[in-house]
Amino acid sequence: MKLLLILLLTAGAVQASECPQAPDHSAAVDALIAQVQVADNQMTAQEISNDMWALWADAPDEAAQEILDRGMAKRSSWDLLGAREEFDRLVHYCPEYAEGYNQRAFVNFLQQDFEAALPDLNRAIELSPRHVAALSGRALILIGLGREAEAQDALAAALELNPWLPERSLYKPPPINEAPGEKL
Repeated sequence: MKLLLILLLTAGAVQASECPQAPDHSAAVDALIAQVQVADNQMTAQEISNDMWALWADAPDEAAQEILDRGMAKRSSWDLLGAREEFDRLVHYCPEYAEGYNQRAFVNFLQQDFEAALPDLNRAIELSPRHVAALSGRALILIGLGREAEAQDALAAALELNPWLPERSLYKPPPINEAPGEKL
């Protein structure tokens, strides 16, 4: 009985306490973006992208990190409902932490619930404007919604930050407007 009471109090502590501000990794992310933009090859770019992920996945505190890690583990094992519950909990606990929204959007993407994913991606980008994964995820969601022009703009913004994104094959450069009879 005592153990049950401790577990209930511990679970409630995450809900009752306030999430601290997420670590400010903006300078480190900016440096990694600068590196990936001049990367020589896909393998080097992937290593740099992994370093970015490590920064984005650095939660504000231990409780938030545990929730994020549980959600990502559930998502990896395709327990999408369980993952969604964890990311709902994370967003509720840490509403200023971009990765909670990004991860919840990814679960909705996997479930092809594009309408639910888009507001989460918009919020993640609002909180972390250079979050390359959220920007490219937003492009994929917009493609899923049939909003091609917006998707191409979002993809262009993501590729400007990281030209090595796997989604780069989906990018369609805008046509060059050439006046009739005019040659370049």
